Amino acid sequence: MSGKCVNQELSERVCGHCLHLLEVVKVPDMKRAFLLLSVAFVLTASPQQPTKRKIACKTPENAESCYWTHGRLSVYNGNPTFRLWKIGTRRLMGIYSGPGFGPFDPGLNEEDDLELPANLKSYDFTKVSVFGDFEVCPLVPEKEGRMQPACIESDKNLVSEKSDF
Repeated sequence: MSGKCVNQELSERVCGHCLHLLEVVKVPDMKRAFLLLSVAFVLTASPQQPTKRKIACKTPENAESCYWTHGRLSVYNGNPTFRLWKIGTRRLMGIYSGPGFGPFDPGLNEEDDLELPANLKSYDFTKVSVFGDFEVCPLVPEKEGRMQPACIESDKNLVSEKSDF
């Protein structure tokens, strides 16, 4: 047999780097693998059910007062630790888990019960501040010159920035 490949299919089964013969994968096996990968992709890409909060932020009682705002969520020294600056204003919102928690329940420590939306839990707030759009629910009416207690129901368009602590 000469050095030329008689069978074109065989020449496609030789590794171009080391000239070893490669294992031939039959077309039905490739279709099966493609189908399995496609199904796996669809399952992982489909919307997941959001994790249920232990402490409800938005309740029937306060739902009408909830609104979206663009802001920066950061940690501060003092209480509450988490505060949301509403960009374009001089207003700070003190962030708590929801109605009945934080300063509203003297039996609970604010640090132990703070619950944020799942997207925010992945950030290390000791190193970054998070900018984005936040759906906030005020827990008491706004008063001039005072930080307003609120909770964060949801968020979107998040971007983190290194904090200068």
